[in-house]
Amino acid sequence: MGILYEDVVVISQAEKPGESTVITVNCPDKTGLGCDLCRIILLFGLSICRGDVSTDGKWCYLVFWVMGEPTTRWNLLKKRLLEVCPSYFSTSRIYYYRPENQQRKPPDVFLLKFWCSRDRIGLLHDVTEVLCELELTIKRVKISTTPDGRVMDLFFVTDTRELLHTKVRQEETILRLEDVLGKTLISCEIELAGPDVTACSQGSSFLLSAISEDMFSLELPAGHLNGYRACSPVTITVDNSLSPSHTLIQILCQDHKGLIYDIMRTVKDYNIQVSYGRFFSNPKGTCEVDLFIMQADGKKIVDPNKQDALCSRLRMELLHPLRVSVVSRGPDTELLVANPVDLSGRGRPLVFHDITLAHKILNISIFSVEIARHMIHDREWEVYRILHDEADEDLVPRNMIQDLVRKLLMGWE
Repeated sequence: MGILYEDVVVISQAEKPGESTVITVNCPDKTGLGCDLCRIILLFGLSICRGDVSTDGKWCYLVFWVMGEPTTRWNLLKKRLLEVCPSYFSTSRIYYYRPENQQRKPPDVFLLKFWCSRDRIGLLHDVTEVLCELELTIKRVKISTTPDGRVMDLFFVTDTRELLHTKVRQEETILRLEDVLGKTLISCEIELAGPDVTACSQGSSFLLSAISEDMFSLELPAGHLNGYRACSPVTITVDNSLSPSHTLIQILCQDHKGLIYDIMRTVKDYNIQVSYGRFFSNPKGTCEVDLFIMQADGKKIVDPNKQDALCSRLRMELLHPLRVSVVSRGPDTELLVANPVDLSGRGRPLVFHDITLAHKILNISIFSVEIARHMIHDREWEVYRILHDEADEDLVPRNMIQDLVRKLLMGWE
């Protein structure tokens, strides 16, 4: 006997402050399901403190213990988790089916354009926070400041709810922006963007080769602990003796925001099946992970070269999941943040939210923003280029900007 569709995802909310909420997922399996679920959990600002994953290759059972905020929208989270679960379920001869191989068309891109009478510190972050709450995904941003101090912001966004073409959804978005921008808002318009906008998201802008080599290297550079926590090495061991059919990967590392997502994303990129997994983050900030895995052909990973490649990639993703650098662009200062894109074409969520929050905390104005996709070393990256207002450049040291952005992205105190 199967399970009802509404029981595929069950969320048992914490009864007391400080306790974890338990998310249970019970559904047919698919490659990369753990990655997709962890990404959504991260998107809702939740941290996974413990988890258990098991599958027989056809049906899976996943349990996540998560810590959230009082404002977490649990019903919406359940809906988003259900959307990534395989859609074939049976219960007493009742079937729920949507063709999994049906190619979905790319989401429509909309142009959100608004004028403000003046700029202020944190304006971009406040707008970004509203768009995140509305489930609007930012694809590109363009900011222009006129000689008289007025600001025009162009946001190219997609709508998770796929309703931004409706009058009701547009009015909801504009009202939320009016609430946060107040009397400084002069006008606000939303329109469907042309196909040329989608094409422009593939970055054609120039990236200095020296910056590219330094930021996007898939090898850990010498002295890689500079700027990271020197007390938090990553230990990865491979064991083929404990299971006749699975390879055991054991990981001991410092916890960070999105750590389980980074692991699952890497495993998904390597087309590896996780048959059983367990992870636990202790109060000291250390995370222990055990994964029983197999290759796509159902065999263990016995080739030493494949083992080394997987361990090297996992170590890199856990020490260096995002690339952050502050560089000179002529007389100006530019912040570059590179976000890896997984095989499903999505990058880590809330990156722009954390970048703009860092600027708000440091009281730094943002002059311009560019978000574009780049293929570098046969891998796709989402690159954020933030040019600072030259008036603020001498007030905040570059290393302070870089350190705070990295800390917010990694969830470090």
